Amino acid sequence: MKDFDHLMSVWQEQPKKDQLSVDDVLKQVKKGMSSLSRKLLFGIISMGASFVGVFIVMMFFVFTSWVTYAGIAIIMITMVLYVMMMVRDYRIINKQDITINPTEYLQSLKEYQRNRAIVYGWVYYVYVILISSGLLLYFYEVLQSASAAFKIVAYGITAAWLLFCTFSLKGRFVKNEQDKLNLMIDRLIRLQDQFN
Repeated sequence: MKDFDHLMSVWQEQPKKDQLSVDDVLKQVKKGMSSLSRKLLFGIISMGASFVGVFIVMMFFVFTSWVTYAGIAIIMITMVLYVMMMVRDYRIINKQDITINPTEYLQSLKEYQRNRAIVYGWVYYVYVILISSGLLLYFYEVLQSASAAFKIVAYGITAAWLLFCTFSLKGRFVKNEQDKLNLMIDRLIRLQDQFN
C-alpha cells in the first residue's frame, strides 16, 4: 500500500503541460504565415521583374546565333515555371483563415510544408540546371569576342554564384522556413489536442 501511495504522490507531482492560450497561438501563427506570405509575394514580384528584364533583352538586343535565343528561352521558361510554383504556394497560404476552420488550416499548412519540401528537393536542382544551361547558351555568343581570361572569370563567377546559392544559401533558407513551419504546426497540434 505504501508503494501505491508513493506512486500516486509521484504521479500527482508531475508537472502539467502548459495550457496554450488560443489568442497567443493564433496571433503567432498569423504573424508567421504573413511573414512567409510576404516573402513569397516578394519572390513572385522579383521573379516577374527579372522575367521582364530578360524579355526586354531578348526583344531589343539583336543576336546572330539561335543558340543565344534558345538560352534566353530556357531561362524564361524556367522563370515562368518557378513563378507558377510560388503562386500556387501563395494561394495555399492565403486561401483559408485560421479562425474559421483550424483543422482545415492545419491540413493546408501541412500541405504547404510538403510542397515546399518538394520544391527545395529535386525541383530546385532542376531549376538550377535549367538556369545554368540557359546561361551557358546565352554566354556562348555574348562572350564570343571576349578574351579567354575574361571568359574564365565570367564562367567562374557565374558557376561560383550558382554553387553558393545551391549549397549554402538554400540550406539556410530551407532550414529557417522549415523551423518556422514546424513551430506553427506544433503549436496548432498542441492547441488541437488541448481541446480534444
